[in-house]
Amino acid sequence: MKDVISKEHLFDHSIDKVWNAISKAEEISAWFIDADFKAETGYNYTFTADEEHGCTQITGVVKEADPYTLVYTWTVQNTETETTVKWELNEVEGKTKLYLEHSGISKYPGDSAVQMFTSFNAGWDNCVSELSKYLIQEVHAR
Repeated sequence: MKDVISKEHLFDHSIDKVWNAISKAEEISAWFIDADFKAETGYNYTFTADEEHGCTQITGVVKEADPYTLVYTWTVQNTETETTVKWELNEVEGKTKLYLEHSGISKYPGDSAVQMFTSFNAGWDNCVSELSKYLIQEVHAR
């Protein structure tokens, strides 16, 4: 089974705007999911979704939060499986290239690994789309 989901996207926005959108609780909550989050190594975060997102809570620990690289564990409520999410940002000619990786999904037991992979893959596609919409709205709102 494939164990890593990866997404890439090029944003027309500065690296700092994209970094803030993925690392500040108030911005994460605006475009993704209600977040109790700090981009600080060791911070125990909680994302809380409404039922339409399919799960109610995701928890984990921030493992790395250096400028433009953010890594945290990811545990879905009512599961024991810990996976890892990594965001990397690079400046490319005044734009920002995002590389997103979600790994460790094969650790889910049995067939649930395939189901979780499918769910996460679609979820991250939606996530990148929502982030893009959010950044466009933020730029035009200022």
